[in-house]
Amino acid sequence: MDLFGDPDKDRDGNSTTPPVCDGDLYVGPGTKDIQVQLGISLLLGLSAFLAFCTLRPRWKSLYAARKRHSDRAVGLPTLPDTFFGWIPALYRITEQQVLASAGLDAYVFLAFFKMSIQLFSVLFVFAALVLEPINRHFGDDDTPPAPNKTDPTLFTAHATYRDYGHAHLFNGSDPPEREPDNSFNRNMGYLWSYLVFTYFFTGLTLYFMDRETRKVIRVRQDYLGTQSTITDRTFRVSGIPKELRTEKAIKELVQKLEIGKVESVTLSRNWKALDDLLEHRQTVLAKLEESWSVYLAQKPSQSARGFDEDTQGENREGNESRGLVGEESPDAVDEEAGGESGRLLGGSPTILNRDARLKRPQTRFWYGFLHLQSRKTDAIDYYSEKLRVLDEKIHEARKKTYEPADLAFVTMDSIAACQMAIQALIDPRPGQLLTKPAPAPSDVVWRNTYAPRSSRRMRSWVITTFVAFLSVIWLVPVASLASVLSICTVQSVLPSFGEWLNHHDTARALVQTGLPTIVVSLLNIAVPYLYDYLSYQQGMISQGDIALSVISKNFFFTFFNIFLIFTVFGAVTSIWDVLRNSFLDTTYIAYTLARQIKLLSFFYTNFIMLQGLGLFPFRLLEFGSVALYPIYRMGAKTPRDFAEMVAPPKFYYGFYLPTALLVFILCLVYSALPRGALVLGLGVAYFTLGHFTYKYQLLYAMDQPQHATGGAWRMICYRIILGLAVFQLTMSGYLALRSAFTVALLVVPLLLATLWYSYSFKRQFEPLTRFISLRSIKRDGRGGGAGGDDDAILADGFGGMGELPARDLMRRNSTIDEEREKGSRYVNPSLVTPLEQPWIYQDPPPPLSESESGDGLESDSRGSSDREYEPGASGNGRPGASSNSSSSVSLGDTHIWRDG
Repeated sequence: MDLFGDPDKDRDGNSTTPPVCDGDLYVGPGTKDIQVQLGISLLLGLSAFLAFCTLRPRWKSLYAARKRHSDRAVGLPTLPDTFFGWIPALYRITEQQVLASAGLDAYVFLAFFKMSIQLFSVLFVFAALVLEPINRHFGDDDTPPAPNKTDPTLFTAHATYRDYGHAHLFNGSDPPEREPDNSFNRNMGYLWSYLVFTYFFTGLTLYFMDRETRKVIRVRQDYLGTQSTITDRTFRVSGIPKELRTEKAIKELVQKLEIGKVESVTLSRNWKALDDLLEHRQTVLAKLEESWSVYLAQKPSQSARGFDEDTQGENREGNESRGLVGEESPDAVDEEAGGESGRLLGGSPTILNRDARLKRPQTRFWYGFLHLQSRKTDAIDYYSEKLRVLDEKIHEARKKTYEPADLAFVTMDSIAACQMAIQALIDPRPGQLLTKPAPAPSDVVWRNTYAPRSSRRMRSWVITTFVAFLSVIWLVPVASLASVLSICTVQSVLPSFGEWLNHHDTARALVQTGLPTIVVSLLNIAVPYLYDYLSYQQGMISQGDIALSVISKNFFFTFFNIFLIFTVFGAVTSIWDVLRNSFLDTTYIAYTLARQIKLLSFFYTNFIMLQGLGLFPFRLLEFGSVALYPIYRMGAKTPRDFAEMVAPPKFYYGFYLPTALLVFILCLVYSALPRGALVLGLGVAYFTLGHFTYKYQLLYAMDQPQHATGGAWRMICYRIILGLAVFQLTMSGYLALRSAFTVALLVVPLLLATLWYSYSFKRQFEPLTRFISLRSIKRDGRGGGAGGDDDAILADGFGGMGELPARDLMRRNSTIDEEREKGSRYVNPSLVTPLEQPWIYQDPPPPLSESESGDGLESDSRGSSDREYEPGASGNGRPGASSNSSSSVSLGDTHIWRDG
């Protein structure tokens, strides 16, 4: 059937059949399209790169945000302000410096890009010098016959089962019209070269991955074994029986195991009521700050101008637009010393002397039966009183004893004792007293620690099922968008415009090449935000686990929707045909995969080109932050809002790693196929630009909120093995389509060997990416120091891997994890976090002391309210809502878009 019109008559009733919407028109551009895509990518990339080189020395609050805020980044070299001078300086930064300043996760992430550059450079040489001449000499015109086009699909038409009835790799019966085996045909002998290079490229990939894995493991073991943090000495125990749900009982239980001394036990309890109070307080605090900002932003009259003249050089217009007042006037200082009798709702005499005609902000609150009545009241008074009441409730809630949960954090006196507890079975009963490595204290999601295990498991299954269902649902918008933006649709909806495109190759290539790849790229950027939200709802205990879950979900989307659906299934309408035929013939997917990958070679070439040459410079430019800044600037009202704007942006591995893994798989799949040298060359360019881009962002521009101790590496390796399996299936199908059945069958042992390597990797390497070996732990002190034979111990089995990060560098002062966790302990922040004062002026106010936020609340309500909400207070404390912002950075830096 025709999707767009009558198959027999056109709009005027003529008998001519309208053009069928061949799937090649959707995602199968030609050579001209690659040239146009190259021009588009270079235009986008060069413009963004030149803009970055121009703006980088001017907007250091954006492009050097991490170096200005992070103490660990101080040790990095300062990049020159010259136009291109920063490039060689960035290149000279070593792996040791990356590890010392950015941590293990950044090291592992960049190691993947570096390994990819090395691997694909080698593959490119062989593909260009050996395979490409073979393809050019023998030609590649033997494209498999086109499938039945009477039933076009949204992407590409698929052959039915009867079209492949003559080709069976594993079926012993001879079909009536079986073609002869061309494996031993002298004229087809070149097909054996594909088999040889399938084995060779697989071996090279496994070699590079194995070598890099050993290097990562040694660096990880050395890095974690030489540091001493509370995280390294703490393990998480779940499934605690009710009779053991006390700190004393858990401590006695672990002590009886005789593996070490227990320093502390933190038993999770049902703190939901307290957490809800703190969350509500943050909302009220934000509204109070906004009310003060609205009030102070009004222009004072002549009688109150002296108030604005005390702002110590602050830009008057900027202060009014931001709602800032600057330093306190002498009157405000005198008022602070005058005690609570001189205050009224935190107002100082200077504020009260403002024009009485200034309108105080109003808010509406609801009361009465079912809150059906409402009236307006003074917003500052209302939220101040509400905040005071909440503080009293929080103080009382912190004194209560809550019901214990089945999860606890146990801190041992040594890393070795902790690792023995993690790597051993404690209880013979299934599901009880299960031990796992503990996340860093700042990474713990405390709301999930006291949720019942059954609830967390149910949430996990529901989210997983929803993600699987969502992956199928994505087929509809992906297929619809691709079809709407295709040449076929243009010819059907706008025949005259379609005819014009047919006579203008460049314009046609622009539409056919740019639109589908842009749609896929935009989906690839937008969808991760949804999966990030879903991962947070899954009930995981740590931010690191959530980050790894985001990587897994986003890779599943990119691989399933952008690769698998485009190739094996093609569209929603052909999924059931493909599945049915796959049950009838186990080789059907291999045939379909090989055929469609060849047809889509130009599309994926354009995709890699756009991602690498076009979009990486935009990521370096942080185009999203630049474009959204005016919007955030208009919406920001309070000093806290502006402080959050100048805080370094967050780097989420789950947003960037899945696309890189997809490109890695695409380069593998096309490496031995015709035009594989082009794809591999673009792959080298992609990973080279990606390495530079992410290296700059991780070291200078962005912060990493999670700490996963390099756990992403095992996920990377499993995805590489998946890519190898797809590569081998593709080559087997490619050879079988050319009736070289014996050669195609010889790929099967390689596939089995790859699966065996996956099993071996899980047994031998994966535990070393999760735990710390006891021989790696330095017992000279509590984690630091070097024993005489330690280097020899760690060198066993890890020789010949090239330059490794030096121990002296990793032991210098402290690691980034030790700096991050200095003074940390496993306790719910809702129990101990000092209550924040409203941030009214430029400098953030100090948090209330324990006496003020605790016992101080027992004083009379007026004194408590006045003390806490005085807008004249200032200090050097950090805002609780933006832990990454620093008081040393003035809010004048929010004008980073101005010259200078």
